[in-house]
Amino acid sequence: MENVKITQLSNGITILTERITHIKSFSLGFWFNVGSRNETAENNGISHFIEHMLFKGTQHKSAKRIAEEIESLGGYLNAFTSKEHTCYYGRGLSQHIEKTFEVLADMVQYPLFKPADITKEASVVIDELYDIEDNPEELIFDKFENNIFNGNSLALPIIGTEKNLRSFKQNDLFKYVKGNYTFNNLYIVASGKVEHDDLVRYAERYFESANQGKPAAEKNGQGVKLNGSSDLYVYKETQQSHVIIGRTTFGFNNKHRIGVSVLSHILGEGSSSRLFQCVREKNGIAYQINTFLNSFYDISTFGVYYSTNDKYVGKALNLIENEFKKLKRKKVSDRELKKAKEYLIGNILMSLESTTNRMMRIAQSFIYFNKIKSVNETIKQIEKVSREDILELSNQLFEDNSLKKVILSSKNLLLQKAA
Repeated sequence: MENVKITQLSNGITILTERITHIKSFSLGFWFNVGSRNETAENNGISHFIEHMLFKGTQHKSAKRIAEEIESLGGYLNAFTSKEHTCYYGRGLSQHIEKTFEVLADMVQYPLFKPADITKEASVVIDELYDIEDNPEELIFDKFENNIFNGNSLALPIIGTEKNLRSFKQNDLFKYVKGNYTFNNLYIVASGKVEHDDLVRYAERYFESANQGKPAAEKNGQGVKLNGSSDLYVYKETQQSHVIIGRTTFGFNNKHRIGVSVLSHILGEGSSSRLFQCVREKNGIAYQINTFLNSFYDISTFGVYYSTNDKYVGKALNLIENEFKKLKRKKVSDRELKKAKEYLIGNILMSLESTTNRMMRIAQSFIYFNKIKSVNETIKQIEKVSREDILELSNQLFEDNSLKKVILSSKNLLLQKAA
Protein backbone atom coordinates (compact mmCIF):
# COMPACT_ATOMS: atom_id res chain seq x y z
CA MET A 1 0.00 0.00 0.00
CA GLU A 2 3.03 2.23 -0.13
CA ASN A 3 2.55 2.81 -3.88
CA VAL A 4 -0.53 5.04 -3.57
CA LYS A 5 -0.67 8.01 -5.92
CA ILE A 6 -2.45 11.17 -4.81
CA THR A 7 -3.73 14.11 -6.88
CA GLN A 8 -5.79 17.07 -5.71
CA LEU A 9 -7.66 18.74 -8.55
CA SER A 10 -8.11 22.50 -8.79
CA ASN A 11 -11.80 22.06 -7.90
CA GLY A 12 -10.87 20.45 -4.57
CA ILE A 13 -11.48 16.75 -5.31
CA THR A 14 -8.76 14.43 -3.96
CA ILE A 15 -7.99 11.28 -5.96
CA LEU A 16 -6.05 8.37 -4.45
CA THR A 17 -5.22 5.19 -6.34
CA GLU A 18 -3.34 1.99 -5.67
CA ARG A 19 -2.43 -0.10 -8.70
CA ILE A 20 -2.34 -3.88 -8.30
CA THR A 21 -1.28 -5.50 -11.55
CA HIS A 22 -1.88 -9.19 -10.84
CA ILE A 23 -5.69 -8.96 -10.57
CA LYS A 24 -8.39 -8.10 -13.10
CA SER A 25 -10.78 -6.09 -10.92
CA PHE A 26 -11.07 -2.82 -9.01
CA SER A 27 -12.83 -1.29 -6.01
CA LEU A 28 -13.78 2.37 -6.39
CA GLY A 29 -15.13 4.53 -3.57
CA PHE A 30 -16.49 8.08 -3.48
CA TRP A 31 -16.04 9.22 0.13
CA PHE A 32 -17.69 12.28 1.64
CA ASN A 33 -16.41 13.43 5.01
CA VAL A 34 -19.90 13.67 6.51
CA GLY A 35 -22.01 11.38 8.70
CA SER A 36 -24.40 11.42 11.63
CA ARG A 37 -21.79 13.26 13.72
CA ASN A 38 -22.49 16.31 11.52
CA GLU A 39 -26.21 16.21 12.30
CA THR A 40 -28.47 17.69 14.96
CA ALA A 41 -31.36 16.11 16.85
CA GLU A 42 -33.71 17.85 14.40
CA ASN A 43 -32.20 16.34 11.21
CA ASN A 44 -30.67 13.16 12.69
CA GLY A 45 -30.71 10.39 10.09
CA ILE A 46 -30.45 12.65 7.04
CA SER A 47 -26.91 11.50 6.05
CA HIS A 48 -28.03 7.87 5.93
CA PHE A 49 -31.32 8.75 4.24
CA ILE A 50 -29.53 10.65 1.47
CA GLU A 51 -27.29 7.62 0.96
CA HIS A 52 -30.46 5.62 0.21
CA MET A 53 -32.00 8.33 -1.97
CA LEU A 54 -28.99 8.64 -4.29
CA PHE A 55 -29.87 5.19 -5.66
CA LYS A 56 -33.44 6.29 -6.47
CA GLY A 57 -32.61 8.12 -9.68
CA THR A 58 -30.83 11.14 -11.11
CA GLN A 59 -31.52 13.76 -13.74
CA HIS A 60 -30.07 11.33 -16.29
CA LYS A 61 -30.80 7.81 -15.00
CA SER A 62 -33.69 5.95 -13.36
CA ALA A 63 -33.08 3.79 -10.29
CA LYS A 64 -33.42 0.68 -12.48
CA ARG A 65 -30.92 2.01 -15.02
CA ILE A 66 -28.38 2.80 -12.27
CA ALA A 67 -28.51 -0.83 -11.15
CA GLU A 68 -28.62 -2.35 -14.64
CA GLU A 69 -25.71 -0.36 -16.07
CA ILE A 70 -23.34 -1.81 -13.47
CA GLU A 71 -24.81 -5.28 -12.96
CA SER A 72 -24.96 -5.92 -16.72
CA LEU A 73 -21.16 -5.58 -16.68
CA GLY A 74 -20.72 -8.07 -13.84
CA GLY A 75 -20.14 -5.44 -11.16
CA TYR A 76 -22.12 -4.03 -8.27
CA LEU A 77 -22.75 -0.78 -6.39
CA ASN A 78 -23.26 -0.28 -2.69
CA ALA A 79 -22.92 2.39 -0.02
CA PHE A 80 -22.71 2.90 3.72
CA THR A 81 -23.02 5.72 6.21
CA SER A 82 -21.04 5.90 9.44
CA LYS A 83 -20.91 8.54 12.13
CA GLU A 84 -18.09 10.34 10.32
CA HIS A 85 -18.30 9.34 6.62
CA THR A 86 -20.58 8.43 3.75
CA CYS A 87 -19.14 6.17 1.05
CA TYR A 88 -20.58 5.14 -2.33
CA TYR A 89 -18.58 2.35 -3.90
CA GLY A 90 -18.47 -0.08 -6.78
CA ARG A 91 -16.62 -3.20 -7.80
CA GLY A 92 -16.08 -4.63 -11.23
CA LEU A 93 -13.66 -5.78 -13.90
CA SER A 94 -10.95 -3.27 -14.72
CA GLN A 95 -12.18 -2.59 -18.26
CA HIS A 96 -15.47 -1.27 -16.82
CA ILE A 97 -14.09 1.22 -14.29
CA GLU A 98 -15.02 4.27 -16.36
CA LYS A 99 -18.70 3.28 -16.47
CA THR A 100 -18.71 2.72 -12.69
CA PHE A 101 -17.04 6.09 -12.20
CA GLU A 102 -19.56 7.81 -14.48
CA VAL A 103 -22.55 6.27 -12.68
CA LEU A 104 -21.24 7.21 -9.22
CA ALA A 105 -20.38 10.75 -10.37
CA ASP A 106 -23.89 11.14 -11.77
CA MET A 107 -25.47 9.88 -8.52
CA VAL A 108 -23.60 12.26 -6.23
CA GLN A 109 -24.07 15.34 -8.44
CA TYR A 110 -27.54 15.07 -9.96
CA PRO A 111 -29.97 13.35 -7.56
CA LEU A 112 -33.67 13.97 -8.17
CA PHE A 113 -35.08 13.49 -4.66
CA LYS A 114 -38.61 13.06 -6.03
CA PRO A 115 -41.19 13.64 -3.25
CA ALA A 116 -42.90 10.33 -4.06
CA ASP A 117 -39.55 8.50 -3.77
CA ILE A 118 -38.80 10.26 -0.49
CA THR A 119 -42.08 9.02 0.97
CA LYS A 120 -41.50 5.45 -0.23
CA GLU A 121 -37.87 5.29 0.88
CA ALA A 122 -38.75 6.74 4.30
CA SER A 123 -40.91 3.65 4.83
CA VAL A 124 -38.04 1.39 3.76
CA VAL A 125 -35.59 3.04 6.19
CA ILE A 126 -38.19 2.94 8.98
CA ASP A 127 -38.40 -0.83 8.37
CA GLU A 128 -34.61 -0.91 8.71
CA LEU A 129 -34.96 1.01 11.99
CA TYR A 130 -37.52 -1.55 13.22
CA ASP A 131 -35.08 -4.34 12.31
CA ILE A 132 -32.54 -2.72 14.63
CA GLU A 133 -35.18 -2.39 17.35
CA ASP A 134 -35.90 -6.12 16.98
CA ASN A 135 -32.20 -7.05 17.16
CA PRO A 136 -30.98 -6.62 20.75
CA GLU A 137 -27.35 -7.28 19.79
CA GLU A 138 -27.45 -4.23 17.51
CA LEU A 139 -29.84 -2.06 19.52
CA ILE A 140 -27.77 -2.20 22.70
CA PHE A 141 -24.78 -0.58 20.94
CA ASP A 142 -26.97 2.32 19.80
CA LYS A 143 -28.22 2.70 23.37
CA PHE A 144 -24.69 2.47 24.76
CA GLU A 145 -23.31 5.17 22.43
CA ASN A 146 -26.36 7.35 23.02
CA ASN A 147 -25.65 7.08 26.75
CA ILE A 148 -21.85 7.33 26.76
CA PHE A 149 -21.78 10.28 24.29
CA ASN A 150 -24.48 12.19 26.14
CA GLY A 151 -24.33 15.85 25.12
CA ASN A 152 -22.50 15.27 21.82
CA SER A 153 -23.69 14.54 18.27
CA LEU A 154 -21.82 11.21 18.40
CA ALA A 155 -24.72 10.09 20.59
CA LEU A 156 -27.09 10.27 17.63
CA PRO A 157 -27.91 6.96 15.90
CA ILE A 158 -26.85 6.74 12.24
CA ILE A 159 -30.30 5.65 11.11
CA GLY A 160 -32.08 8.56 12.81
CA THR A 161 -35.59 8.56 14.27
CA GLU A 162 -38.96 7.62 12.83
CA LYS A 163 -40.23 11.16 13.40
CA ASN A 164 -37.34 12.67 11.41
CA LEU A 165 -37.58 10.11 8.63
CA ARG A 166 -41.26 10.92 8.13
CA SER A 167 -40.54 14.65 8.09
CA PHE A 168 -37.74 14.94 5.50
CA LYS A 169 -38.71 17.00 2.45
CA GLN A 170 -37.03 17.46 -0.92
CA ASN A 171 -35.63 20.84 0.05
CA ASP A 172 -34.07 19.40 3.24
CA LEU A 173 -32.12 16.87 1.20
CA PHE A 174 -30.96 19.34 -1.46
CA LYS A 175 -29.86 21.80 1.24
CA TYR A 176 -27.86 19.13 3.11
CA VAL A 177 -26.20 17.88 -0.09
CA LYS A 178 -25.32 21.42 -1.15
CA GLY A 179 -23.61 22.06 2.20
CA ASN A 180 -21.79 18.72 2.55
CA TYR A 181 -21.33 17.05 -0.84
CA THR A 182 -18.80 19.65 -1.90
CA PHE A 183 -15.72 18.77 -3.93
CA ASN A 184 -13.27 19.72 -1.19
CA ASN A 185 -15.11 17.20 0.99
CA LEU A 186 -14.86 14.41 -1.62
CA TYR A 187 -12.18 11.70 -1.79
CA ILE A 188 -12.21 9.36 -4.80
CA VAL A 189 -10.27 6.22 -3.90
CA ALA A 190 -9.51 3.16 -6.02
CA SER A 191 -7.57 -0.05 -5.51
CA GLY A 192 -6.95 -2.80 -8.03
CA LYS A 193 -6.03 -2.86 -11.70
CA VAL A 194 -6.41 0.90 -12.14
CA GLU A 195 -4.47 3.72 -13.78
CA HIS A 196 -4.14 6.88 -11.73
CA ASP A 197 -4.09 9.17 -14.75
CA ASP A 198 -7.33 7.58 -15.98
CA LEU A 199 -9.07 8.40 -12.70
CA VAL A 200 -7.85 11.99 -12.89
CA ARG A 201 -9.15 12.24 -16.44
CA TYR A 202 -12.54 10.75 -15.47
CA ALA A 203 -12.87 13.26 -12.62
CA GLU A 204 -12.18 16.14 -14.99
CA ARG A 205 -14.67 14.70 -17.50
CA TYR A 206 -17.57 13.77 -15.22
CA PHE A 207 -17.49 16.49 -12.56
CA GLU A 208 -18.51 20.10 -12.98
CA SER A 209 -15.83 22.58 -11.94
CA ALA A 210 -17.88 24.83 -9.68
CA ASN A 211 -18.88 22.98 -6.55
CA GLN A 212 -16.03 23.72 -4.19
CA GLY A 213 -18.27 24.94 -1.40
CA LYS A 214 -17.13 26.04 2.00
CA PRO A 215 -13.84 24.69 3.39
CA ALA A 216 -14.16 21.30 5.01
CA ALA A 217 -14.34 21.49 8.79
CA GLU A 218 -10.98 20.97 10.43
CA LYS A 219 -10.72 18.31 13.10
CA ASN A 220 -9.11 20.09 16.02
CA GLY A 221 -8.39 17.05 18.16
CA GLN A 222 -9.28 18.97 21.31
CA GLY A 223 -11.37 16.13 22.66
CA VAL A 224 -15.10 15.54 22.72
CA LYS A 225 -17.23 17.50 25.16
CA LEU A 226 -19.58 15.16 27.00
CA ASN A 227 -22.16 15.71 29.71
CA GLY A 228 -21.35 12.53 31.62
CA SER A 229 -23.39 9.34 31.77
CA SER A 230 -24.68 6.81 34.27
CA ASP A 231 -25.66 3.16 34.20
CA LEU A 232 -28.72 2.55 32.04
CA TYR A 233 -31.53 0.01 31.93
CA VAL A 234 -33.45 -0.49 28.68
CA TYR A 235 -36.68 -2.46 28.82
CA LYS A 236 -37.02 -5.04 26.04
CA GLU A 237 -38.96 -8.30 25.86
CA THR A 238 -36.10 -10.70 25.21
CA GLN A 239 -35.27 -14.28 26.16
CA GLN A 240 -31.85 -13.21 27.44
CA SER A 241 -30.33 -10.13 28.98
CA HIS A 242 -27.84 -8.19 26.86
CA VAL A 243 -25.15 -6.24 28.67
CA ILE A 244 -22.41 -3.77 27.80
CA ILE A 245 -19.88 -2.48 30.29
CA GLY A 246 -17.63 0.14 28.76
CA ARG A 247 -16.29 3.66 28.51
CA THR A 248 -14.67 6.18 26.15
CA THR A 249 -10.98 6.07 25.32
CA PHE A 250 -8.38 7.25 22.76
CA GLY A 251 -9.40 7.98 19.16
CA PHE A 252 -7.52 7.49 15.91
CA ASN A 253 -5.54 10.67 16.58
CA ASN A 254 -3.89 9.22 19.70
CA LYS A 255 -0.88 6.88 19.59
CA HIS A 256 -2.16 4.92 22.62
CA ARG A 257 -5.15 3.60 20.65
CA ILE A 258 -2.97 0.79 19.23
CA GLY A 259 -2.18 -0.36 22.76
CA VAL A 260 -5.88 -0.41 23.63
CA SER A 261 -6.47 -2.55 20.54
CA VAL A 262 -3.87 -5.07 21.74
CA LEU A 263 -5.40 -5.03 25.24
CA SER A 264 -8.85 -5.62 23.74
CA HIS A 265 -7.59 -8.74 21.96
CA ILE A 266 -6.00 -10.12 25.12
CA LEU A 267 -9.15 -9.53 27.12
CA GLY A 268 -11.94 -10.59 24.84
CA GLU A 269 -11.36 -11.13 21.13
CA GLY A 270 -11.13 -14.69 19.89
CA SER A 271 -11.88 -17.99 21.57
CA SER A 272 -8.53 -18.09 23.38
CA SER A 273 -9.09 -14.69 25.04
CA ARG A 274 -9.39 -14.37 28.81
CA LEU A 275 -13.11 -13.58 28.90
CA PHE A 276 -14.11 -16.30 26.43
CA GLN A 277 -12.16 -18.89 28.39
CA CYS A 278 -13.39 -17.69 31.78
CA VAL A 279 -17.04 -16.81 31.19
CA ARG A 280 -17.98 -19.24 28.43
CA GLU A 281 -15.59 -22.19 28.56
CA LYS A 282 -14.95 -22.47 32.30
CA ASN A 283 -18.29 -21.25 33.71
CA GLY A 284 -20.64 -21.90 30.78
CA ILE A 285 -22.85 -18.87 31.42
CA ALA A 286 -22.67 -16.94 28.14
CA TYR A 287 -22.72 -17.97 24.49
CA GLN A 288 -21.70 -14.51 23.31
CA ILE A 289 -18.98 -12.50 25.00
CA ASN A 290 -16.43 -10.22 23.40
CA THR A 291 -14.66 -6.91 23.76
CA PHE A 292 -15.02 -4.07 21.25
CA LEU A 293 -13.12 -0.95 20.23
CA ASN A 294 -15.19 1.38 18.03
CA SER A 295 -13.03 4.31 16.98
CA PHE A 296 -13.60 7.82 15.67
CA TYR A 297 -11.11 10.58 14.95
CA ASP A 298 -10.73 11.92 18.48
CA ILE A 299 -12.44 9.33 20.69
CA SER A 300 -13.32 5.63 20.85
CA THR A 301 -15.67 3.43 22.81
CA PHE A 302 -14.16 0.39 24.49
CA GLY A 303 -15.87 -2.30 26.50
CA VAL A 304 -17.31 -5.77 26.86
CA TYR A 305 -20.57 -7.05 25.41
CA TYR A 306 -22.27 -10.28 26.49
CA SER A 307 -25.67 -11.93 26.56
CA THR A 308 -26.83 -14.44 29.11
CA ASN A 309 -29.77 -15.75 31.12
CA ASP A 310 -31.18 -13.13 33.53
CA LYS A 311 -30.01 -15.07 36.59
CA TYR A 312 -26.38 -15.10 35.40
CA VAL A 313 -26.00 -11.38 34.60
CA GLY A 314 -24.49 -10.57 37.99
CA LYS A 315 -22.19 -13.58 38.05
CA ALA A 316 -20.88 -12.82 34.56
CA LEU A 317 -20.31 -9.20 35.55
CA ASN A 318 -18.33 -10.29 38.60
CA LEU A 319 -16.17 -12.59 36.46
CA ILE A 320 -15.52 -9.77 33.96
CA GLU A 321 -14.62 -7.29 36.68
CA ASN A 322 -12.29 -9.87 38.20
CA GLU A 323 -10.46 -10.11 34.87
CA PHE A 324 -10.15 -6.32 34.87
CA LYS A 325 -8.53 -6.50 38.31
CA LYS A 326 -6.06 -9.17 37.18
CA LEU A 327 -4.96 -6.98 34.27
CA LYS A 328 -4.49 -4.03 36.65
CA ARG A 329 -2.40 -6.03 39.13
CA LYS A 330 -0.11 -8.16 37.01
CA LYS A 331 1.65 -7.79 33.68
CA VAL A 332 0.51 -10.10 30.91
CA SER A 333 2.97 -12.79 29.91
CA ASP A 334 5.27 -12.44 26.92
CA ARG A 335 3.47 -15.37 25.31
CA GLU A 336 0.00 -13.86 25.74
CA LEU A 337 1.15 -10.49 24.42
CA LYS A 338 2.84 -12.10 21.41
CA LYS A 339 -0.29 -14.10 20.62
CA ALA A 340 -2.46 -10.95 20.66
CA LYS A 341 -0.04 -9.10 18.39
CA GLU A 342 0.10 -11.98 15.93
CA TYR A 343 -3.71 -12.11 15.88
CA LEU A 344 -3.94 -8.39 15.09
CA ILE A 345 -1.20 -8.44 12.48
CA GLY A 346 -2.64 -11.56 10.85
CA ASN A 347 -6.07 -9.92 10.54
CA ILE A 348 -4.55 -6.82 8.95
CA LEU A 349 -2.49 -8.78 6.42
CA MET A 350 -5.36 -11.12 5.49
CA SER A 351 -7.69 -8.14 4.99
CA LEU A 352 -5.31 -6.85 2.31
CA GLU A 353 -6.36 -9.71 0.03
CA SER A 354 -9.57 -7.76 -0.64
CA THR A 355 -9.41 -4.68 -2.91
CA THR A 356 -12.47 -3.27 -1.12
CA ASN A 357 -10.68 -3.50 2.23
CA ARG A 358 -7.61 -1.90 0.69
CA MET A 359 -9.66 0.93 -0.80
CA MET A 360 -11.32 1.55 2.55
CA ARG A 361 -8.01 1.46 4.41
CA ILE A 362 -6.48 4.03 2.04
CA ALA A 363 -9.48 6.35 2.37
CA GLN A 364 -9.66 6.20 6.15
CA SER A 365 -5.89 6.64 6.49
CA PHE A 366 -5.91 9.79 4.37
CA ILE A 367 -9.06 11.25 5.91
CA TYR A 368 -7.91 10.60 9.50
CA PHE A 369 -4.16 11.15 9.22
CA ASN A 370 -3.82 13.24 6.04
CA LYS A 371 -1.34 10.66 4.77
CA ILE A 372 -1.25 7.04 3.70
CA LYS A 373 -0.24 5.14 6.80
CA SER A 374 1.62 2.09 5.56
CA VAL A 375 0.87 -1.42 6.76
CA ASN A 376 4.48 -1.72 7.95
CA GLU A 377 4.05 1.42 10.06
CA THR A 378 0.93 -0.02 11.69
CA ILE A 379 2.65 -3.37 12.30
CA LYS A 380 5.64 -1.63 13.91
CA GLN A 381 3.28 0.27 16.24
CA ILE A 382 1.65 -3.01 17.25
CA GLU A 383 5.00 -4.69 17.82
CA LYS A 384 6.18 -1.81 20.02
CA VAL A 385 3.38 -2.35 22.57
CA SER A 386 4.97 -3.70 25.76
CA ARG A 387 3.76 -5.59 28.82
CA GLU A 388 4.25 -2.36 30.77
CA ASP A 389 2.01 -0.52 28.30
CA ILE A 390 -0.78 -3.07 28.79
CA LEU A 391 -0.49 -2.77 32.58
CA GLU A 392 -0.59 1.03 32.44
CA LEU A 393 -3.53 1.10 30.03
CA SER A 394 -5.43 -1.42 32.16
CA ASN A 395 -5.05 0.80 35.20
CA GLN A 396 -6.30 3.79 33.20
CA LEU A 397 -9.24 2.08 31.53
CA PHE A 398 -10.47 -0.01 34.44
CA GLU A 399 -10.53 2.75 37.04
CA ASP A 400 -13.26 2.35 39.61
CA ASN A 401 -16.56 3.92 38.45
CA SER A 402 -15.16 4.82 35.02
CA LEU A 403 -17.04 2.01 33.24
CA LYS A 404 -20.76 2.39 32.62
CA LYS A 405 -23.23 -0.46 32.28
CA VAL A 406 -26.14 -0.73 29.86
CA ILE A 407 -28.50 -3.65 30.40
CA LEU A 408 -31.19 -4.49 27.86
CA SER A 409 -33.64 -6.94 29.39
CA SER A 410 -37.24 -7.69 30.27
CA LYS A 411 -36.24 -7.29 33.93
CA ASN A 412 -34.75 -4.20 35.50
CA LEU A 413 -31.52 -5.71 36.71
CA LEU A 414 -30.11 -2.23 37.46
CA LEU A 415 -33.26 -1.07 39.25
CA GLN A 416 -32.95 2.02 37.04
CA LYS A 417 -35.28 2.23 34.11
CA ALA A 418 -34.44 4.33 31.07
CA ALA A 419 -36.46 7.49 30.73
